[in-house]
Amino acid sequence: MPGWSCLVTGAGGFLGQRIIRLLAQEKELQEVRALDKVFRPETRKEFSNLQTKTKVTMLEGDILDAQCLRRACEGVSVVIHTAAVIDCLGAIPRQTIVDVNVKGTQNLLEACVQASVPAFIYTSSVDVAGPNSYKEIVLNGHEEELHENSWSDPYSYSKKMGEKAVLAANGCSLKNGGILHTCALRPMYIYGEKSPFIYVTMVRALNNNGILNVIGKFSTVNPVYVGNVAWAHVLAARGLRDPKKSPRIQGQFYYISDDTPHQSYDDLNFTVSKKWGFHLDSSWSLPLPMLYGLAFLLETVSFLLHPIYSYQPPFNRYLVTLSNSVFTFSYKKAQRDLGYEPLVSWEEARQKTSQWIGSLVEQHKGTLNTKSE
Repeated sequence: MPGWSCLVTGAGGFLGQRIIRLLAQEKELQEVRALDKVFRPETRKEFSNLQTKTKVTMLEGDILDAQCLRRACEGVSVVIHTAAVIDCLGAIPRQTIVDVNVKGTQNLLEACVQASVPAFIYTSSVDVAGPNSYKEIVLNGHEEELHENSWSDPYSYSKKMGEKAVLAANGCSLKNGGILHTCALRPMYIYGEKSPFIYVTMVRALNNNGILNVIGKFSTVNPVYVGNVAWAHVLAARGLRDPKKSPRIQGQFYYISDDTPHQSYDDLNFTVSKKWGFHLDSSWSLPLPMLYGLAFLLETVSFLLHPIYSYQPPFNRYLVTLSNSVFTFSYKKAQRDLGYEPLVSWEEARQKTSQWIGSLVEQHKGTLNTKSE
């Protein structure tokens, strides 16, 4: 494959940074453009210090700014679109989530058409598939099965609509007469060093004598390590550019998991943190049907109070379902079409995540020591 260039949106994020790191090692890649709304100083430093012959260009801009996207796409061979607003608690206004995740994606597709970018990879989510009920069991699901999230939750809804727009754009004409080819990757719950979800969980536990909140004891999921998700994106970029592989990939979506054992969200949090003295909350918790009923009650209170007071429930039925379902998927289709094999084993992923949690523990101790002086 001759020299090429790639634009990554959401490049300063948890997954985006890993994709940039792996892309920088790709032979023949002349330039990788890293686009985000804002880059933290440590991210700028990391990108600047990458040991690579590839030119790394950092661009700050808004996914809702059509002109900015058009400039970012000029002369690019592949776009990897990871930028998204993630929120399952209802803390961010619905319109903001839908604007970024749907309108932003449509803006980027239009920029690709105008700038004649031939390949587009969308970071979707397993949330697009469900779960729709904690009573529904999906074990080693696959792409040929019809799974579609029926909740109105803004995140899963917006990712579903974003993915539909991307796959529908496959085969559309570019300004220079070429054809746009697209695909979507649906990762499982992503874990690893710098995971924002694990970070919040560990900080809460550090402030509560090392007790981990129980969030999903009834779940069975197959979490996926961030480095393996990034690797799948690199393989998708290679595949869409390969004349032999591309026809099979075009317009397709792929579940991305790895060899991390099936487990609950709580078990994962405990497994990666137990070395540092963390332990799960052993106090009694509500049975799942009662928890679901309570969530419905809280949502009803929120709805009734809405005209006079904005009450945000601590959890809702969607979150209870998401956190407590049996919902796992196979990566066989990605293996077949993309040549995907996990780069990082479960043992190594667990170790790396645990080491990072150890650094959080040290930081916390340092903060406590400073306060006591």
